[in-house]
Amino acid sequence: MAKSNYPPYGIDYPDGPTGRFSNGRNTPDFLAQFLGFDTPIPPFASARGSKILRGVNYASGEAGIREETGFHVGDRISLNRQLLNHKTTISQFSLLLGRNVGAIKDYLNKCLYIVNIGVNDYIANYFLPQYYSTSLVYTPDQFAAILIQQYSQQLRTLYSYGARKIAIFGLGRLGCLPQELAMYPPTNGSSCVEPINNAVQLFNNRLKPMIDDLNSDLLDAKFIYINITSISSGDPSAIGIKVVNAPCCIVSTTFAKGFCVRGKVPCNNRKEYMFYDNIHDTEIVSFVTATRAYNATLPVDAYPTDISNLALQ
Repeated sequence: MAKSNYPPYGIDYPDGPTGRFSNGRNTPDFLAQFLGFDTPIPPFASARGSKILRGVNYASGEAGIREETGFHVGDRISLNRQLLNHKTTISQFSLLLGRNVGAIKDYLNKCLYIVNIGVNDYIANYFLPQYYSTSLVYTPDQFAAILIQQYSQQLRTLYSYGARKIAIFGLGRLGCLPQELAMYPPTNGSSCVEPINNAVQLFNNRLKPMIDDLNSDLLDAKFIYINITSISSGDPSAIGIKVVNAPCCIVSTTFAKGFCVRGKVPCNNRKEYMFYDNIHDTEIVSFVTATRAYNATLPVDAYPTDISNLALQ
């Protein structure tokens, strides 16, 4: 059920609905644009032949670091399965680059990897106790530690496949999502669900040390951390955002909760909304996120460097 290949998703995207959870382009689209790509990176499902040499997108709705994350909405491609799909892509390289293992390794060493995952391990796992037992078994600190441990191993697997330049995106303030506000009304005068934000911050706090460990342990590894909490903490009105706590589209309250209802007309002032549905950013927010991830505005936006510098290394 975690699909967005129908209107009103893609209303501002040249090709219409494509599976992007947005009214238009998303953060990877803008990053590809900044890096000089003429067209978006194709998804794994349709990437064929020489197209895979340009890059492949393995993203999947509701996917998580943990295997069970998102099971309540049906099938999804977890990070472990995405890694297997990447291994399949690499196996196809031999047909394009010859069976020269060294040439394939050199090619992968030059590639830039964007890894943005973990949101669903909280909003489609830990904070859905009606479906998942994780919050009953683990304290927020224990859960963050276990997530980081598994994530680190998955990133080491990615490295073992030949990846060297890898940008890791942190998580934003998930307690401010309209979906979480609808489920857990904020208290103590806060405009967000602070227990969720606090739990997520325990995960974010472990990302920089994880980056340091990976760069220290793995030869020639160049991992960087993109601080989404920092990037999203500015005044939204500075970029014209007026609505920060409600979705632009009409969202479902039954099956795919929080996603846009198929065929319903969304708001017409989309550049004034932070969220398109109850969970995902509008195109304008994705543009700002990608811009600051690519060229850090503040020193805390990226560590130890930003994506533009990583691409040149």
